[in-house]
Amino acid sequence: MKETIVTLLEGALDTLKQQDLLPADIAPTIKVDPTKDKAHGDYATNLALMLAKPAGRKPRELAEALVAALPESDAVSQVEIAGPGFINFFAATDAAAQVVRQVLDAGDAFGRSLIGQGQKVQVEFVSANPTGPLHVGHGRGAAIGDCICRLLEAVGYDVTREFYYNDAGAQISNLALSVQARAKGLDPDDPSWPADGYRGGYIIDVANSYLAGETVHADDRHVTGQGDPEDLEAIQEFAVAYLRREQDLDLKAFGVHFDVYFLESSLYREGKVEATVERLIEKGHTYEEDGALWLRTTDFGDDKDRVMRKTDGGYTYFLPDVAYHLDKWQRGFTTVINEQGADHHSTVTRVRAGLQALEAGIPQGWPDYVLHQMVMVTRSGVEVKLSKRAGSYVTVRDLIDEVGRDATRFFLAARRADSQLTFDIDLARSQSNDNPVYYVQYAHARVCSVMRRAEADGLAFDHALATASLGRLAEDQEKALMNRLARYPEVVEHAAASREPQQVAQYLLDLAADFHTCYNAVKVMVEDDALRNARLALGLATRQVLRNGLDLMGVRAPEEM
Repeated sequence: MKETIVTLLEGALDTLKQQDLLPADIAPTIKVDPTKDKAHGDYATNLALMLAKPAGRKPRELAEALVAALPESDAVSQVEIAGPGFINFFAATDAAAQVVRQVLDAGDAFGRSLIGQGQKVQVEFVSANPTGPLHVGHGRGAAIGDCICRLLEAVGYDVTREFYYNDAGAQISNLALSVQARAKGLDPDDPSWPADGYRGGYIIDVANSYLAGETVHADDRHVTGQGDPEDLEAIQEFAVAYLRREQDLDLKAFGVHFDVYFLESSLYREGKVEATVERLIEKGHTYEEDGALWLRTTDFGDDKDRVMRKTDGGYTYFLPDVAYHLDKWQRGFTTVINEQGADHHSTVTRVRAGLQALEAGIPQGWPDYVLHQMVMVTRSGVEVKLSKRAGSYVTVRDLIDEVGRDATRFFLAARRADSQLTFDIDLARSQSNDNPVYYVQYAHARVCSVMRRAEADGLAFDHALATASLGRLAEDQEKALMNRLARYPEVVEHAAASREPQQVAQYLLDLAADFHTCYNAVKVMVEDDALRNARLALGLATRQVLRNGLDLMGVRAPEEM
């Protein structure tokens, strides 16, 4: 319907240009939006207000000329001018109802498109070091990142999901020392416990598994414990594999998978870090000072220059980040999205600056970043901080065990990434309309219930009769619901382009609200066969779009609740 109105307005503009009422070179972007108050129609445009100045006419006068020049269309029943020059469009019932047919015909494909034209996109998310279970912040990154991938795939991109992790360095050394201490029978209160050791109960599990000679199978490695508490190298290798497996289990329980696991150590092993340093030196963007090698990142928008190689010869974290992203570019990913915690904010400018300094043809502002804020978990109004498993934080597995995967995913992805999130366990567990995921899932289950009842009463759905009778859907609540259904493809497209899955979550809540309102106001199981089947078709179309949207959120669409 929206596209139809845009086409009509384009026709009106052409007519006014031919009549010399508008400059011939004017080419505005026509904006048509759903109205908030249905008394003002279904859609509205501010086109007359936009063009009034370049046209040299009063907005309302121009609006009247546009309306007079609109081509005839059976899709629009009425057009009104409001206020200073807004144009309101009322959709004809038959035209509005066609979305029901479109949804039923397209099924799971409704809302999907080929806008991306198969372009390769890489999305890096979670990327947690294998030093412990995934915490709730990782969970938010997993939910948002996976939803972004689903959205991009829905609009035709070829998406690669990537997990980058540090399998060496200080944190991994501390992990190995902690497991070794546990393997020797020490606990965190012992004076000889590693100063920066990990204290969570999971360290005991790793140590016991290592001593027992168990074999662990992670997605990217398989390691058998050697059982020797003195072999720190073997302990480290085993501990990394063990915790990678734990992370895999967490992610699988969350419905998240990855195509690529990228090891930081491979950048050093394959000489990519050294090659990056040499290229930066060659391009003349480095200098030596106080025994360290610096990069002039201020030449590329950073607030200060950055050390690449420290006085002890070791590299800062900044450098392998640049080498890693150069590798992404060289793998052919012209679009890269990094979903990370807000604590990575300071790395955005320096990584982009480092990439520009390479002079490798990488565009400015590459890669894209989506940074999520922290999550606070509450129960009975009190913050929950600790986990028996992790010892110092709430894990993703804790939340899934408490409220289930669906609620966990929906809650973590249903707010803007850059807003702080309070995860209310009591609300997530409640079966009430206040619980957003329950509210949406219940709308889907409610349609299923209606269809089962119709079948049981011997009034099975007649598809042919229903589609022939869609013009009977004339109630205000039915029109509101159909108009909402028609907006779904645009929501998906916009959410994918802006990397904002919360737009889909909000749409689903609005769709569920429109459905519940319609269900409570309009009787479905009427004696009139044509009207009953048309209303059943509207319910089925609503169910389909709810299912499609929930799938983009990685959430089930239950048939019973």
